[in-house]
Amino acid sequence: MTIDRRPARDEADRRAPLVTSSAVSLQDRIYAHLKAGIAEGRIRPGTRLLESQLARTFGVSRSPARGALNALAAERLVSEDGARGYRVGGIAAAGEGDDAAPPLDPAPMPHQRRWETLYGAVEQELYGQILFRSVRVNDLRLAQHYGVSRTVTRDLLARMDGVGLVTKDAAGRWVARRVTPQRIRNLYALRRLLEPVLLAEAAPRVPTALLRQARAHVEATLARPAIDGGDFDRAETDLHRDLLGLSGNDELVHALKPTHFLFGPTRHLIDPILGIPMHKIEHALHEHLAILDHLLDGDARGAALLLERHLGEAVDRWLGRFEVAATLGSVACPDYLTASE
Repeated sequence: MTIDRRPARDEADRRAPLVTSSAVSLQDRIYAHLKAGIAEGRIRPGTRLLESQLARTFGVSRSPARGALNALAAERLVSEDGARGYRVGGIAAAGEGDDAAPPLDPAPMPHQRRWETLYGAVEQELYGQILFRSVRVNDLRLAQHYGVSRTVTRDLLARMDGVGLVTKDAAGRWVARRVTPQRIRNLYALRRLLEPVLLAEAAPRVPTALLRQARAHVEATLARPAIDGGDFDRAETDLHRDLLGLSGNDELVHALKPTHFLFGPTRHLIDPILGIPMHKIEHALHEHLAILDHLLDGDARGAALLLERHLGEAVDRWLGRFEVAATLGSVACPDYLTASE
């Protein structure tokens, strides 16, 4: 049986710019900039933030500015304060936090590069295929499929090569090789060896504010009626990449780079193959909370032990995708991919 997961699109839709992906990216960049500013004290408690102010500061429309403020509010870093306004949490110093919205340092957001707007869709297609078979990527057909230049698709494939999703064969053709359960087990074995060590080394270096923000995001995600891939991916990134990156051990951080292949499916939770049952996602997020709580209590060793246990359970969650794939048989292949054994 062959399953076609692709939404029906006519020729005009297929070639239309992916505006939604770009807008989400701008929102995330503004969110990250403001979150870092709050954590580092550059944006002080009591500061009032307005949609119009952020739009001017970052050189964007109000929509991504509004989304960034909503994301900060969900993590309780800011609270609503009148029409389109929010106020940064914490206790304001004397003379600060009045109704004026102080100017922020100009920080225009660069427009998302074209290959970035395609990344999520192509990534989803590739992960859906490699659970069944190896596939060859025709960069010319890929360019035609999305109405972009081959330069764009070559940039895209180069980035995917960097995380191990695609590679070049002996003939110089792009190939996404079939992933096996053993490869997944091997990658998780590497993570279980290295990540607890890095977390213990990072623990004294991680700002308390950053831990609290990571925890607030997990709590906010669990409180949502439905957890989406973006929320879960951010929680994964906070713990498994950003915190570990503060260890100062660049060699071990670099050694973990091949394991970044494992994070791709977490961005596609609504996919019938790549998704994970919601109760398992919630369980994983509660494990994140426990690890962050140990870090906040100053118990680096306990946090590292919990992280090792968390990764031991995570491998089973990843392998569950193979069980789902076995029941479906196969997935329809887009025209820029062909089977390659």
